[in-house]
Amino acid sequence: LERAGVKAEDVDGIICATFTPDSFFPSTACRIQAKLGCPKAYAFDVSAACAGFVYALTIANGLILSGRGKNVLVIGAEVISRTLDWTDRTTCILFGDGAGAVLLQGSMETEAGILSTQLISDGTQGDILLLPSWGENRTMKMKGNEVFKHAVRMMSDVSMTVLGDAGFGVDMVDYLIPHQANIRIIQAVSENLKIPKEKVITNLEKYGNTSSASIPLALEEAWGKGCIQSGKRVLFTALGGGIVAGGAIVQF
Repeated sequence: LERAGVKAEDVDGIICATFTPDSFFPSTACRIQAKLGCPKAYAFDVSAACAGFVYALTIANGLILSGRGKNVLVIGAEVISRTLDWTDRTTCILFGDGAGAVLLQGSMETEAGILSTQLISDGTQGDILLLPSWGENRTMKMKGNEVFKHAVRMMSDVSMTVLGDAGFGVDMVDYLIPHQANIRIIQAVSENLKIPKEKVITNLEKYGNTSSASIPLALEEAWGKGCIQSGKRVLFTALGGGIVAGGAIVQF
């Protein structure tokens, strides 16, 4: 909000992507609304696991385009450490806690904005990445090889779809910011898309897989390094439990 020069009272909506809320209700977004002091903002959570940020971004964009507000906060926030089985070294070493946010602002005076998004789901594969909500065994379970296979395919597919919808070739992408799942998935997706590694933003070596927070965290680091400048086109792509996937092409 400070960077955008927007006051809390001028925020029209807050969407928080999370699968690790402090409570089922009130939502994390409502708690954020109260702490920020955004009296007129609608607030709700989105649960799409590691693809949550792209899902929330897509929803916020649609709300702005439909006239449901000008300034919408999109947040990815996770405390994954409390969902892990710390005796299962195949999962617990991969994840981290984190949060990141962007402000979407409607404007008719710029070519910058979200140019295209795509969301897909395959509920038949829900058991390959699972976090039960009730019962004694409420820890994350993952079939790593299956997740890898579907992640590479679906993240590549949604990326090509959003580029096609926007009328862009891969060569018109300045940076790829994928969900920071693991380096093998990121490398495979970038190879499928034929995006050179110098255009791929990664930071999972610092924070691990922070789920819905990973893309905004990587975006913040890229911004701080001067990569994200006016006119730059950035491709987001992610896969999460469900299984679900999302992609977006954004021009800054």
